[in-house]
Amino acid sequence: MMRPELALAITQFNSGEFYACHDTLEALWLEASEPERTFYQGLLQIAVACYHLSRGNQRGAILLLAEGRRRLEQCDPNFCGLDLTAFLTAVAALQAQLQIPLDSEPKIQLHLAVAQSLDQA
Repeated sequence: MMRPELALAITQFNSGEFYACHDTLEALWLEASEPERTFYQGLLQIAVACYHLSRGNQRGAILLLAEGRRRLEQCDPNFCGLDLTAFLTAVAALQAQLQIPLDSEPKIQLHLAVAQSLDQA
């Protein structure tokens, strides 16, 4: 079962509220133990990377995308019922896009591996 705070963080992430998502995930990360701690930190770093991109800080985004991706690759691909494989593929594509300047905010999202509403998670 997914924690309500994680469902909120995913909703914030998918809505482009990356700073709010960071705050939500940080609270989870600070109290978590492994393997959740690695998952929360990786997702948090990707949210902050997207925040940096929305502010034009491409260098900071590149660094945090790499760190976040490295951490999430250590997690079960269906961690908390999420489709991390598809998400990591989108992160890798975003990293490739950063070889050229972005002209808009990143458009990646995190989805559940099975059909389920985040409101029910």
